[in-house]
Amino acid sequence: MADILYFGRLSDVAGTGAETLDIPVGITDTASLRRWLDEAKSANGAFLEASVRLAVNSEIVVDPHPVGPTDEIAFMPPVGGG
Repeated sequence: MADILYFGRLSDVAGTGAETLDIPVGITDTASLRRWLDEAKSANGAFLEASVRLAVNSEIVVDPHPVGPTDEIAFMPPVGGG
């Protein structure tokens, strides 16, 4: 099972900061994972925004990046600061 982490406002959208999920067999990369989660969470495109970065096993990646059933995948919205 994959560990999915949600940071910032995405934890509100997902309703949790982290969860362990069985990723469906057809989901093999970050782009398809974004689409699947956005639909599953009724997120209205929040996971599809280009500004949302992903890390797979603690490494920042660019779509489409391979994902496996035991990976740790983090969804990170842009960080603001002053």
